Amino acid sequence: MTLSGKTLAEIVGGVLFLILLVGGGATAWFWNSFNGNGPLRDEKVLVIPKGSGVGAIADLLVKEGVIDNPLVFKIGVKFFSDDQPLHAGEFRFPTAASPRGAMQVLIEGKSVLHRITFAEGWTVREIFDVLQQSPLLDGPLPPPPAEGTLLPETYFFVRGDSRGALVERMKANMVETLANLWAKRDTEIGLETPEDAVILASIVEKETGLKDERARVAAVFHNRLKKGMSLQSDPTVIYAVTLGKAPLGRDLTYADLKLESPYNTYVVAGLPPAPIANPGEAALKAVLHPAKTKDLYFVADGTGGHAFAETLDGHNKNVAKWRKIQKQNKQAN
Repeated sequence: MTLSGKTLAEIVGGVLFLILLVGGGATAWFWNSFNGNGPLRDEKVLVIPKGSGVGAIADLLVKEGVIDNPLVFKIGVKFFSDDQPLHAGEFRFPTAASPRGAMQVLIEGKSVLHRITFAEGWTVREIFDVLQQSPLLDGPLPPPPAEGTLLPETYFFVRGDSRGALVERMKANMVETLANLWAKRDTEIGLETPEDAVILASIVEKETGLKDERARVAAVFHNRLKKGMSLQSDPTVIYAVTLGKAPLGRDLTYADLKLESPYNTYVVAGLPPAPIANPGEAALKAVLHPAKTKDLYFVADGTGGHAFAETLDGHNKNVAKWRKIQKQNKQAN
């Protein structure tokens, strides 16, 4: 928003000031004051409120130690801004900024960029919680979109951007990213639609946090789908219980594994009807370009990763190792 014009008194005062300067031979002093280094020892970020006039801005810059003479700034803006408006917003003023330099910052209007990061695999609820809690964003949240329609990554914004606009950016990024990745997919995979890729990627995202495991975990699920085996993914059971509205807050039980739900891949064959989270680009790539393996099973290995197996016998041995590690950990605690 541009700032209001100057009052007649300010203009007259400015003209008289220049007359005094010229008449007193102090033109050089004004020029040096307007263009010389200011008092700032370190760069400073300031918020210029909407509707602020040049006088109010000058006073704020003096108060915050950006400049030391408000009249020099006001006269300089009057005669050297080329009638370009000063902008409101959040701006970064460099060290030793001159009054002219401060004026240019406000004319250019390049607001400070902030960042907000959404973790891969977060649900819509988790993403909306972060959006709601951000004090730099403005406006209400829109109705929650469908799970899997938001692309989690780091987004840049300026103070006062609307929450709704950021949600729309996340949705648009998911549409664009998914279209690009789907067009380059491995044609041997059995997924029929881009939506299927998002569903499977959301499961992979919840199963592993290791980048170098994603493609192998994806391969396990692809191999099971091709053989008509149920996916038997614990994160889908958690989603079946919570529907993504809150953390489970406890370990899964055998009763949970038998829960009748289209999301429970222990009791329903194939993919769930919809994503269980919002997968990131890496997980999408993994399901569209899975590793070339015959693995059908995986279980935690105690190091943060997983042990993979092609046969049930091999898997059972890995499970036994994992249970032994769990028991040792409990005894240690």
